[in-house]
Amino acid sequence: MASAYQEQLPASPDWLNKGDNAWQMTAATLVGLQSMPGLVILYASIVKKKWAVNSAFMALYAFAAVLICWVLVCYRMAFGDQLLPFWGKGAPALGQKYLIGQAKVPETAHYYKNGKLEKAMETPFFPMASVVYFQFTFAAITMILLAGSVLGRMNIKAWMAFVPLWLIFSYTVGAFSLWGGGFLYHWGVIDYSGGYVIHLSSGIAGFTAAYWVGPRLKSDRERFPPNNVLLMLAGAGLLWMGWSGFNGGAPYAANTASSIAVLNTNICAATSLLVWTSLDVSFFGKPSVVGAVQGMMTGLVCITPGAGLVQSWAAIVMGMLSGSIPWVSMMILHKKSSLLQKVDDTLGVFHTHAVAGLLGGLLTGLFAEPTLCNLLLPVTNSRGAFYGGNGGVQFLKQLVAALFVIGWNLVSTTIILLVIQLFIPLRMPDEQLEIGDDAVHGEEAYALWGDGEKYDPTRHGTQNNNGNSSVSPYVSGARGVTINL
Repeated sequence: MASAYQEQLPASPDWLNKGDNAWQMTAATLVGLQSMPGLVILYASIVKKKWAVNSAFMALYAFAAVLICWVLVCYRMAFGDQLLPFWGKGAPALGQKYLIGQAKVPETAHYYKNGKLEKAMETPFFPMASVVYFQFTFAAITMILLAGSVLGRMNIKAWMAFVPLWLIFSYTVGAFSLWGGGFLYHWGVIDYSGGYVIHLSSGIAGFTAAYWVGPRLKSDRERFPPNNVLLMLAGAGLLWMGWSGFNGGAPYAANTASSIAVLNTNICAATSLLVWTSLDVSFFGKPSVVGAVQGMMTGLVCITPGAGLVQSWAAIVMGMLSGSIPWVSMMILHKKSSLLQKVDDTLGVFHTHAVAGLLGGLLTGLFAEPTLCNLLLPVTNSRGAFYGGNGGVQFLKQLVAALFVIGWNLVSTTIILLVIQLFIPLRMPDEQLEIGDDAVHGEEAYALWGDGEKYDPTRHGTQNNNGNSSVSPYVSGARGVTINL
C-alpha cells in the first residue's frame, strides 16, 4: 500500500479516508458558496434597488449566526444522542477531543423488529469536524431560503432574534427526525438530501413568517423589479453549481451514489428550467430570465429528496413536473387563491421550495429504485411505488412525513414570531419602508451621483470668469443626467 494511504499517527489514523474527507470538505464549501456569496448576491440583485443592502445583510447575518448556534448547541440537537423521538440532546461541538475523532451519527443504527441489527450506525471515514461543518452549511442555507419570504419589510432586529430561535426549535427537529436517527428515519421515510428537512420546511416557515410579519408597502407589492438581472444570474449560477456539493455530499463518501446524485441534480435542473421557460413563452409570448431562474430552482429542489436514489430518466420526468406544477401554482393558482394573495411571500418561496420540495418527496416515493436504495437507506428492500413490493407503503410514508414537517413548521414558526413580537415589532415602520436601505442601515447599494440627492449649489455650482461661484438655475434638485442623442 502506498504510504499516502497508510496510517500515519496522529494526523492520519487508520479509519481516515483522505479521498472521502477531501470530497466532504469540498462539498461543504460548495454548499457554503451557495449561501455566501450565492444567495447574498441573488437576493441583493432580485429585489428593488432600495432593498438591496437589507436583503443581502439578512442573508449574511443568518450565515454567521447559524454557524455559532450550530457549534454551541444545535449540531448535537440534530445529530447527537436521542432526547425525544424527534430531537437530540443539545451540547457543544467545539472540543478537539470530540472533533478529531471519527465521525458518527449515534442514533442511525437500525434494527429489525426481532432486535437483530439491520444497518450499522453511520460512521463516515473522516473526522467529526468535517460532518459538523458540512451539516452547518445545510442549516445556513435553510435559514437564508426562509428569508426570501420576508424581504423588503421585516424588522432587522426581529430577524436577528428569529434566526437562532428558529434554528433551535424548528430546523433541528426536522433534521433529527429524518436524518439524525429520529422516528421518521427509522420508519423508513426517504429524504436523501433535504427535500423535506430544508426545502419544505423553509417554504412553509417562510410563508408562515410572511403572514405574521405582514405585507410590504402597496407600492412595493405592485412594482418590485430586480435592480440587476445580470448579477442575479451570477448568484443563481453559484446556487446551481453549488448544488453538486449539496446532493453529492449527502452519502458522506465519494462513492457511486454521489456520482449518480450529481448527474441527476444537473439533469433535473436543466429540464425544469427549459419547461418553465417554454411555458413562459407559450402563455406570455416571451422568455423571462427571472422565470428561468425560478425554473432552475424548482428543478434543484425537486430532485433533492431522491437525487441518489432515482434513475436518470426519472430525473428528466421529475424535471418536467417541477418545471410545470410549481409554474401553475405560482402563475395561475396564486392569482385565484385569496389566502395566497393575502400573504406577501416576497420571492415566492412557498412555490419554489414548499411546492417543489413536497413534489420531490412524493415523486421519490414513486421513482426510488431498489438497487440504488440498497446503497444508502437503513431499511432494506426500500423502493418506490413504481417498482412494486412495498412501494405503495413508501409513498404513504412520504406523505405522512410531509404532513409532520408542514405541521411542525407552521406551529413552531408561529409561536416563535408571536414571542418575538412581545419585545420587538416584526415589521418596519412605514417611514423606513418608504426609504429602504438608507433608513435601515445608513447605506445604499449604488453610489451614483445625483441618485436621490438634492442639488447643492455650494458643492455643484460653476465658476464664473471672476472666480466666484455661480448658482445653477436647477436648484430644485438634479436626479441624473439626460443625454440627447
